[in-house]
Amino acid sequence: MQPVIEVKGLKKYFPTPRGLLHAVDDVTLSIEKGKTLGVVGESGCGKSTLGRTIIHLQPPTGGQVLLNGNDITNIKGKELKAAREKMQIIFQDPYSSLDPRKTVDATIREPLVVSKRYKKNEIDNATAELMEFVGIDARLRMAYPHELDGGRRQRVGIARALALNPEFVVCDEPVSALDVSIQAQVLNLLKKLQQQKGLTYMFVTHDMSVVRHISDDICVMYLGQVVEKCSSKELFRNPLHPYTRALLSAIPSVDIHNPIKREILRGEITSPIDPKPGCRFAARCRFATEACFQPQKQEEVSPGHFVRCCRVDEL
Repeated sequence: MQPVIEVKGLKKYFPTPRGLLHAVDDVTLSIEKGKTLGVVGESGCGKSTLGRTIIHLQPPTGGQVLLNGNDITNIKGKELKAAREKMQIIFQDPYSSLDPRKTVDATIREPLVVSKRYKKNEIDNATAELMEFVGIDARLRMAYPHELDGGRRQRVGIARALALNPEFVVCDEPVSALDVSIQAQVLNLLKKLQQQKGLTYMFVTHDMSVVRHISDDICVMYLGQVVEKCSSKELFRNPLHPYTRALLSAIPSVDIHNPIKREILRGEITSPIDPKPGCRFAARCRFATEACFQPQKQEEVSPGHFVRCCRVDEL
């Protein structure tokens, strides 16, 4: 099956007074239609930057981005506008991502108006259908963001993202700012929308329990690089990279008879500014050897299971 999104050697660097910050560095991945790729890792590892670079909210420094097999890495103007209609984003904070001066109705209809492809009556009907589709009551049509709770605000953001019937949606930690009960509602809504519309998701999160619930495949990022990628079931059954194991060991458990053995990470975090060649996790890895400080490649150690670690066969 042709992937909806393909990323090949994608890089995104930011200039700083001390050098180039390698936010995303040599990332390669693909997402098939109707699937969800979870992207996990600690804060500052480049998860959100990866999603924003793929959909051209930020220009890439290097590499390729393909949408349905077409190279969209350097497109501009009308081509970029057309591509953006097929790629949307749901932001992390459902309050700051909405214009406080616009009502629910105005926020949802804005993409339809900007596209200039719909008549007024079509926009009115589409807006009402989107509100109903994501579970926003019609009585809230003229409400402002500050008059809504977090769950309803996030539903407005979801409706806005779906207004132009995109194929690919970046979900940038869409439930991290919500209460647990509201998180479940939003996650179930996203899964329902995916089934009904055949959407393809990149789900960015730091919550391993959430990513396990919603993802088909998971890639683990550390300081701008993907260190492990495989199916969700395989990752939780057989984590191979030492960083992945440390992440999984941090998941809270209520099983008092089989407590999880925590893997405590020690050592200094490698600077993402002009990092040296080699594994960026080596300074915190208890298995590190001299070989780990040489350039590393992402290798397929079993069908569909990719790991960036030269010692994976020994662990």
